[in-house]
Amino acid sequence: MTSPDPKADLRFYLQSARDALLWKLEGLSEYDIRRPSTPTGTNLLGLVKHAAGVELGYLGDTFGRPSGEPLPWLEDGAEPNADMWATADESRAYIVGLYHRAWAHADATLDALALDTVGRVPWWPDGKDEVTLQHAVVRVIADTHRHAGHADIIRELMDGAVGMNKGNDSMAPGDSAWWEDHRNRLEQAAREAGRRAASDQAG
Repeated sequence: MTSPDPKADLRFYLQSARDALLWKLEGLSEYDIRRPSTPTGTNLLGLVKHAAGVELGYLGDTFGRPSGEPLPWLEDGAEPNADMWATADESRAYIVGLYHRAWAHADATLDALALDTVGRVPWWPDGKDEVTLQHAVVRVIADTHRHAGHADIIRELMDGAVGMNKGNDSMAPGDSAWWEDHRNRLEQAAREAGRRAASDQAG
C-alpha cells in the first residue's frame, strides 16, 4: 500500500504495528498478559506500556509537545526496566488507555509539523540529540514492529494463537497435524546440520 503523501505511508505502518501489539492481548487473562515469558521478563502488557512511553517521548517531548501524562516509571530514580512491566495496581484498562492517548498525541504531532521539523531528544547526549520528525516516526515504527514481533512469539508459545491481525494470519495453510509434521521436519534438518558441522570440525 503506497500513497503520494509520505505522512500517510508513515501513519499506515505505525498504526498497523500499534494494532498488532494490542491485538495480542485479546482473550487473555490478567495473569497471562502480565506473566514473564522469557528469562528477562518480557511480557505482553509490559510491551504495550513501553510502546506508549516511546510514542509520548519521541513524538511528543522531543518536539516540545509534552503530553502531560504522568509516567513515573520513566522519571529519574525509577527502578531499571520499570517501563517494561505493569504492576498489579496498573490495570489493563489504564495501560491500554494510555497507549490510545499516546497514539492521539503522536498523531497530532504528525499533523501539526512538517517531516523535516527538527526536535531534540531529551535523553540523548548534548550535541547528538537533534532529530527530524521523519526520523523520529521511522524510529517509533521500527521499535513498535519489533515489539509486536516479540508479542507474536509470546502469544504463540502461550496458547498457539498466531497472525498479524484479525483479518490476516499471514501463515501457510495447514491443520495442526501439518504444522506438527512441519516442525518435526525442521527439527530433523537442524539436527542433521548440527551433525554435519560437528563432523566437519572433527575432520
